[in-house]
Amino acid sequence: MSSEARIDKWLWAVRIFKTRTIAAEACKKGRVSVNGAQVKPSRMVKEGEVVQVRKPPVTYSFKVLQAIEKRVGAKLVPEVMENVTTPDQYELLEMNRISGFVDRARGTGRPTKKERRSLDKFTEPEFLDDLDFDFDDEDGDDE
Repeated sequence: MSSEARIDKWLWAVRIFKTRTIAAEACKKGRVSVNGAQVKPSRMVKEGEVVQVRKPPVTYSFKVLQAIEKRVGAKLVPEVMENVTTPDQYELLEMNRISGFVDRARGTGRPTKKERRSLDKFTEPEFLDDLDFDFDDEDGDDE
C-alpha cells in the first residue's frame, strides 16, 4: 500500500461519501479539513492524520490508519480508519433528530392534510396535558 493518498479518493474508499465526485465537491465547499486546515480534493493524506468532515449539524472526525485509494468493503473499513468523533457531536445529532423541527425534502410541496395532522400530532407537546397548572387569571390574589 502507498503511504499517501488523495483525500477525495480516501474519503470515497473508506465509504464516507458514496461517490468520489461528492467527496471532491465537499472538499471544494470547505466541508473537509485535515488537522484543522481546509483542503482541496488533490491534497495528499498520510497515516496518522485526522480528517474532519462536516455534514451539518455534525462534524465527524476520522483518524487515517491506512492511506488507500481503492474502495474497500464495509467490513474492512475499521482497519483503514478509526472514528474519533467526539460524543458531544453525536449528542448534537440526536438532539436535532428528536427536536420539533421537521425537515421536508425540497420540492415535495406542501404537506397533504393527512401529513399535516401527523406533523401536528408529532410536534404537539403532550406533556402539558399531565401538569396541574392553573393558567386562569384569578383576581384578588395580587399583593
